[in-house]
Amino acid sequence: MRLWICALVLSAGAAAAQDVSIAKGMGSVTVETAQGAVEISRIQDQDNQISGDWALTSRACPSFCVQPILPAPGVTPIGELELLDFLNDPEVVVIDGRVPRDFAGGAIPGAVNVPYTEAADRLGELGCEPDFEGFICEGEGVKRAALYCNGPWCGQSPTAARRMIEAGFPAEKLYYYRPGMQGWRMLGLTVTGE
Repeated sequence: MRLWICALVLSAGAAAAQDVSIAKGMGSVTVETAQGAVEISRIQDQDNQISGDWALTSRACPSFCVQPILPAPGVTPIGELELLDFLNDPEVVVIDGRVPRDFAGGAIPGAVNVPYTEAADRLGELGCEPDFEGFICEGEGVKRAALYCNGPWCGQSPTAARRMIEAGFPAEKLYYYRPGMQGWRMLGLTVTGE
C-alpha cells in the first residue's frame, strides 16, 4: 500500500512538472497570419482562470440562447484540433463572425473577421462568383469556411452560416466551431491582442 501511495505522489509530481500541451505530442501550432507567424499554445499557468464576460454562465435568452450544434443542415461541427488544422490549410478560411468590436477585443490567430451581417455579401472572398440573386459557388476554386463567434450561446456565426447558404454557399463546405471564443479561452489557447 505504501509503495502504491509513493508511486501516486511521484506520478502526480511528474504530471505537474509537464508543460500544458494542446494534445498529446502537440505543444503548439504555428499559424501564418497577415501579421506574420503566430504560435498558438495553451497558457502554462495551471492556476489560470478565465474572467470577465467569458466567465459568465447565465445570460438572458434572448439574446443569449444556447445554439444548436448544427446551425443548418449539412454544416459540419468541429472542435479545437480540427480548427487548428484548418488554420494551416490554404483551402479553408477561418471566419470570426462577430461584430468588429468583439473581434478587436481578441480573436483566434489567423481568423478573418467577416461580421455575420456581411457574410452573405462577401462570398466572393471564398471563391464564389456574383450572380443576380446571390452567388454561384461551384468548382475547385471555392474554399471551405470554418465559422465561430463568442460561444455556445452566440447566434452570430449560426446566422452567418444560414445567410451564406441562402446566398448560394454549399452547406457541405461550412464548418462550425460552436465553443467559439469562450471555449477557446477556457482552454487557455492563444488569442490575438493579448
